[in-house]
Formats: sequence, C-alpha cells, structure tokens
Amino acid sequence: MRFYLFLAGLLLINLSYLSAQYANHKMIPDTTIGITQDLDDWSYILSTTITATDLREHIFALASDDMQGRETGTPGNDKAAQYISNKFEKLKLPKVGPNGEYSQHVAFTFVSWKYFVVSIDDTNYRHLRDFIAFPQWSEDLIVDNEKVVFAGYGIDDKAYSDYSSIDCRNKVLLIYDGEPIDENGISLISGTEKRTQWSLDWKKKSVAAKAHGAKTLLIVSNDLKGLVNQNRRFLINRITQLGDHSHDIINGVNTIFITPKMAKAILGNKTSRVIEMRDLLKTGKKTSDWIVADNAVSINQKVKREVLLGQNLLAYIEGTDLKDEIVIVSAHYDHVGIKGSEVYNGADDNASGTSTVLEIAEALQVGKLMKHGPRRSVLCLLMTGEEKGLLGSQYYTANPVFPLEKTIADINIDMVGRRGTEYQDSDIPYNYVIGSDRLSMDLHRINETVNQKYSQILLDYKYNDEADPNRFYYRSDHYNFALKGIPSIFFFNGVHEDYHRLTDTPDKIDLQLMEIRGRQIFHLIWALSNRDQRILLNQNITSP
Repeated sequence: MRFYLFLAGLLLINLSYLSAQYANHKMIPDTTIGITQDLDDWSYILSTTITATDLREHIFALASDDMQGRETGTPGNDKAAQYISNKFEKLKLPKVGPNGEYSQHVAFTFVSWKYFVVSIDDTNYRHLRDFIAFPQWSEDLIVDNEKVVFAGYGIDDKAYSDYSSIDCRNKVLLIYDGEPIDENGISLISGTEKRTQWSLDWKKKSVAAKAHGAKTLLIVSNDLKGLVNQNRRFLINRITQLGDHSHDIINGVNTIFITPKMAKAILGNKTSRVIEMRDLLKTGKKTSDWIVADNAVSINQKVKREVLLGQNLLAYIEGTDLKDEIVIVSAHYDHVGIKGSEVYNGADDNASGTSTVLEIAEALQVGKLMKHGPRRSVLCLLMTGEEKGLLGSQYYTANPVFPLEKTIADINIDMVGRRGTEYQDSDIPYNYVIGSDRLSMDLHRINETVNQKYSQILLDYKYNDEADPNRFYYRSDHYNFALKGIPSIFFFNGVHEDYHRLTDTPDKIDLQLMEIRGRQIFHLIWALSNRDQRILLNQNITSP
C-alpha cells in the first residue's frame, strides 16, 4: 500500500510542476524511506532542541490572561514584547534594533472622517454619492454659508494661469478637473496632446489654491463614481499611514470633488455663464470678470487621526561566510485584545507561531555557540500589528533593519498549534503551505525535499490556489515581503471553530504536532541558510 501511495505522490508532484500554482495538491511523503536521524547532521541535531515542553511554556505565558489579548498599542502587547525580549536576552542574542534594543519601534496613524457634511442653501448632500474628499489630505474645516467663486481650471503655470485676475483670498473656489484642451486636442499648457501634471495630480491644484490664499477647493468631476471605485480603499475604510502623522500640516487646501449636478446646484443661474467661460478658456481667451455662484455652501469637516504605537522584535543569528545574506523567519505576536471584560487569549493565533519562532531562534543560537551556526544570517522577526492590517511587516519592509536586496526569503508562521476543521478527525501530521512556488520554485522544492528527509508530514497546498475564496495568501505578514519580490512561504494549520474567539485557549494546543511542525520549519530554514547558492526567482508578485 505504501508503494502505491508513493507512486501517487510522485505523480501528483510531477503533474503539479506543469502548473504555476500548487493548488489542490498534497505532497504525500514516501514513508518507506526512513526519516534521517543522523547524529552527524546538524540540522537534525539542532532541531531536537525544539520540544513540546518548551513550546508549552511559551504558549501558556503568551496566551495567559496576564497578556490581556496582546492587542497592538496596549499594555498587554507591551508585556508580550517584554517576555519575548527577555527570552532573547537569556539566549545572549545581539541587540540589532535601531536603538540598540531587541525592538524596532513602530508608529502608525489611522485617518478617517469623524464628521463630514456639505450643504447648499440648507440642503444636505451625500458623501460618496454627490461628493468625496480624502481625509489624509484634509484638515478640520468649517465653511458657514459662503458664496463660491469660479476659478477656471485652478491652474497657475507660466504657460497659463487662472489666478491672474482673481482675488481668491479666504474664498471657496470652484474649478474644473483637468486642463484646457482646444478643439484639436492640444493642451494650452504643454502645446501638445500630452496632458500635464495639472491633469494627472489634483494635489497640484490644491497647493496652488493655498498659495493664493483660498479657503477650500471644489473640483467638478465628470466621473465621480469612477473616482470612488479607483480610490475605494482610501474612501471606504480608514487610511493607515506609516509613522506618527497626528501633527501633519497639509500642503494644499481641503479639496472636495463634486458631481456636475452638485456644481449646478451651487451655481444656479450662473451655470450657463460658467460653461461659456470654460469654453472660452479652452481657446486661450480670458476675461477679467469674476463669476460668483448664486447659492451658498456650508462645509463641516472633522478629521480623526489615531496614532498606534507598537514594536517589532528582532533576534539575529549572524552567519559565517555568507553572513551578508539574510533569511527571515517571521510571526506576529499580537492578537485582538480585550472586548468588554473578556480576554481573547489567541493561543493558536498567534502565540503558536511566536512560540515556534522563539524555539527556532534558540536552536540556531545553540548551533552558533557550538561553532555550527548557519552560513547565512537568520533574522527571527516577531511583528506587531498584523491583526490591524499587516502593519508590523508593512513597517519593516518600508524600514528594513537589513537590506531587502540581501534578504533571500521570508518563512512566515501564523497558526500552527491546532488541527484545522478538515483534519480534525485525523491523526496524520500535516501543514498547509501557502505561497511557496509563487516567486521561487527553488523555495518550493527545498521545502518538499527537507520534509521528505526529516519530517515526512503531509503538505497541503489547498489554500495556495489563486481562486481560494479565503485569500489567505494576502492575509498574513509574508505578503508584504512578497510585494518586495522576496520569496515567501506561509505555514498554517487551517481555520477552526475557535478562530478569533474567546475559546482559542492554550489548553487546546496540540503540542506534539506543534513540535513536528516546528522542526520541519527549522529544517527548511537551515537548508536555505546553508546552501551554496541563494534561491532563484521565477516570477514577479502580482497584487490581489
């Protein structure tokens, strides 16, 4: 029976090499070949330091009520960071953080509208339907029943200016999007069919309006719906900015895009004159007349900026002859915190991944102290803010401690302490593998090779399918490394009924299975850090 299983496994592997994605495929190891337990093999020797007993210690500490659910920006998250740092200190690991610490301090600013109302003569209009504005490029603003001045296209350029005859100090300006184009399709600014930055970047008009003292800017858009669709992530959800932006001063004035229908409501009987003026501007002719709208506008904008502080944690094991190249093994240590009076412990998500990384760091450091450390350096990176939108990894990849071009792979561990729903009634050791082949077939093949040699667990690629509705590939920290072109692999036990619930507690962790998974991941890291050549790229990442 084992022989047939072996043949079936080989067939599946060979067929899957013909596909760009290892979807709906399982690597079934050949169990007729014994697992390597060679006492001269340092990958095997060091892997044995990863034990269920040590994993239990970490998980029960990190997922205790004392850690208060480890939500980023809370004392509980800081307690977890201190626990991890203490373990790094005990291992005598060097402090490679930017301030000579084990931590990389992380700040994020969440920006959203707290209040946003626009009315014309006491008639309220609807955000995202009649008008839009971007909170990250806005400040608090109150406009109380003020008249609006038409200012052409809002352009101030050597070749063309709408501001030459208008006093717009402390005024609300209404302008058209784009730039003046004559009947032959020629821009009056570039003198060619090529559109200038005045068309391509609306913020240039906002800055010009501020330079001339305007209070705010209304831009008439002929496709507000399309603008909403293009910028949905900036308009529907709160915006995340790297760093502390709580005291930012915007370069331009508050700018609101409005529909032609809303513009007509503002202009009233002046609408036809404005259209005539716009058509005149396209010919290069101008008038010194101002056009003041018939109806008054009121605007009340309140921007909400919340700063979230956290820290990524770094354990660095310096390599030998290839030490300038880095293998990253990552996991997030944050969870969702406290809701009401109840602590969400997050034992599987992701005290399990954090504990595994701690054990891998220890195994590598033991090897180094015994003069058998890795050839390439390994950075064990424990990140904050994953539950807030992969923020810790976003910050690290934007502010890397070690050059990204020298980073050969990210091995990401997120939920490896349980059996997922599909394997609930099985006793087979397994792991879901996501992303291993997307940027480097080398990474995929090496993982399968070391699994066959040392672990022989079932590797399930179900969630690696591009059509997978769960989209797990885009939902953990490895993805930010993949976006930078760094081959990344995500180890995952699958979802279960306790995911993000109060019942994700440490007593439900399968410690023996965790030990097997942790050792398998260690063998991959050891292989990547000790092979002669760095793994090769085979394709570029594409956005979801």
